Amino acid sequence: MGIPVIVMGAAGRMGATLVRLVRESGDLRLAGVVENIDKAASLSDFGCPVATDITSLPGVLSGSVIIDFTAPAVSLEAARAAARGGAAHVIGTTGFSAEERAELKALAAKAPMFWSPNMSIGVNVLLKVLPELTRLLDGYDVELSEIHHNKKKDAPSGTALRLAECLAEAKAWELEDSACYCRHGMIGERPEREIGIQALRGGDVVGVHTVYYFGPGERIEVTHQAHSRENFASGALRAVRWLHGAKPGKLYSMRDIL
Repeated sequence: MGIPVIVMGAAGRMGATLVRLVRESGDLRLAGVVENIDKAASLSDFGCPVATDITSLPGVLSGSVIIDFTAPAVSLEAARAAARGGAAHVIGTTGFSAEERAELKALAAKAPMFWSPNMSIGVNVLLKVLPELTRLLDGYDVELSEIHHNKKKDAPSGTALRLAECLAEAKAWELEDSACYCRHGMIGERPEREIGIQALRGGDVVGVHTVYYFGPGERIEVTHQAHSRENFASGALRAVRWLHGAKPGKLYSMRDIL
């Protein structure tokens, strides 16, 4: 029968990609979809329960894995439903506040939960190698930029923030104290303990993240470019397969899979 999967936001760009890949797979099964009331009617031919709210799918929650690339409030409601209904939850949503992330961690004690601001294998490998590069280039100024499509609502992206956290950790800095999100006017010389994080928005760019190391007489750039949303969707489905049958107890991440 395959692993039962519930896709949140099934009519959206990422949701539609996830639905297609689930249906094309040999080991996954579309058990239900969730979409807002304006779009739910367009999903009636999916051959599975369609709901406008995750709490309306109690009959299919148990044993299923929810995939969720929506918004923080929606994802938290889905996480609560997963904890109540015996489902697992794969979350790719970004823009969570510190309090919301703390609630996710608490809910992960009751149900298997996985959260990654970027499901790309390449980005997560980058997170493993950047700390060593940062240590080797001690004294170099570090900046990063990200580019996304003009529909993206949060800035900087969740991936950019995770990359910035990685850089700050490697330098033993607090990101809250060292991050600079905007420069304008007579700002003076660049402080030594600073990580610039700039967000660009336009067109249909899936996602580009670049980390810069500026040193004396040279510049090193490390760039990740996502060519399609399938890259993220495939990572999410890899997480579904890994999380199915996992035990509650922690908020898992791509690091656990790798």
